[in-house]
Amino acid sequence: MSEKSEQRLSVFKTYKLYVGGKFPRSESGRVYEVSTGTSAAGAAGKGKWLANAPLSSRKDARDAVVAARKAFGAWSGATAYNRGQILYRVAEMLEGRKSQFVHEVADAEGLSKSKANELVEATIDRWVWYAGWTDKIAQIVGGGNPVAGPYFNLSSPEPTGVVTVLAPQESSFLGLVSVIAPVIATGNTAVVIAGERCPLPALSLGEVLATSDLPGGVVNILSGRTAEIATPLASHQDVNAIDLAGADDVLAKELEIAAADNLKRVLRPQPVDDWRATPGIERMTAFLETKTVWHPTGSLGASGSSY
Repeated sequence: MSEKSEQRLSVFKTYKLYVGGKFPRSESGRVYEVSTGTSAAGAAGKGKWLANAPLSSRKDARDAVVAARKAFGAWSGATAYNRGQILYRVAEMLEGRKSQFVHEVADAEGLSKSKANELVEATIDRWVWYAGWTDKIAQIVGGGNPVAGPYFNLSSPEPTGVVTVLAPQESSFLGLVSVIAPVIATGNTAVVIAGERCPLPALSLGEVLATSDLPGGVVNILSGRTAEIATPLASHQDVNAIDLAGADDVLAKELEIAAADNLKRVLRPQPVDDWRATPGIERMTAFLETKTVWHPTGSLGASGSSY
């Protein structure tokens, strides 16, 4: 009996949310079709079908905040050096799955494989760049302060807490990492809303984070309609800050008003001509508080201060 080669069926990937170190489907059970040139709010079928992505609900958003808050204590309490090691491990995992991300970025952004490869390599480099800053940012924004009197004081940066991040809509991977990495490098935890039109690289990033040393809940990734997910998060009393990178002007204004209810830190969207440019430290300092400790030095005599 002669053997005949049979054409095998492709095993399509089921994309899921990443919340608390696990991969749940949306609580609502909803999905939306992701294809080239479509969004969760628009009609599907305008381009090549890529996958079905979870359509997150308000309940998913609340669950993500709970997970982020639970993880905050241990993550913010870890040494800066340890956080840097963990972030570098994430970069190692990204390097090992580079071909997958090249494929997803090329489809998401309509790029050639060579252009997508350049962006993915820049993304991995960006992650390493922020990993190197974890134990250095305190020396840049902290230090001793000159005071007049029998005391001295020291200022040091402290993480703000749980940060909601609206990922950029036009940069599915490099822009995504450029807004997530500075938040967690400084000890915050994040609830990330993936870009509405091209969420697949973000959801795949969750798989990398789960298999690295990053504790569950430090980064939580949701997909779906940006406005639908961001609105309850902007008014959530246990969210301390919000990065509006992926919001348009109208949505940004609405979210900023909602965020004022509990005095959230708000980073308004800034136009970025090229995400490959060196980002600076602004996104790290945006979600840092300054703690100042005062200490008496005793009486001041002719020879100077004494302890």
